[in-house]
Amino acid sequence: MKSCNNKNMENLKKENWKANSQKYLKELQAFLDKAENIENEELRKDIIFQMLKCDNELTLLAESIFNKYKKEKSLKECEDD
Repeated sequence: MKSCNNKNMENLKKENWKANSQKYLKELQAFLDKAENIENEELRKDIIFQMLKCDNELTLLAESIFNKYKKEKSLKECEDD
């Protein structure tokens, strides 16, 4: 199990962790394809902008959780030494 956690942490260290997720990119593209069909230009832009704001907030939240986990893991390793 310890090697699994190490592998997960290595994956989180990658700078563009979202950009490396094929599922995320597929879902993002599906959203943008659907939004493209909105005829009202202002509404389309507002919807895309709002989705990107939500996506950014989720990214910041996830990265803060990753950093908290990394700090806790680092502290635990120091205690084990």
